Amino acid sequence: MLRLATILHIFIGSTCAGVAVIAALVAGMNTGLGLFGAALIGFLVAFPVSWKVAQALYAR
Repeated sequence: MLRLATILHIFIGSTCAGVAVIAALVAGMNTGLGLFGAALIGFLVAFPVSWKVAQALYAR
């Protein structure tokens, strides 16, 4: 299941990071550090999300 979660994290992580960067831009944070922080937060949030999606796929 770890391998599936890792593969899912590639896609979910980039999506969450992109959403976080767009949200930061809409909020007016246009510095490099702010955008990097938003992308990092989105990337880290994707870990439990991808784990839950992998669990749901294995439950079927």
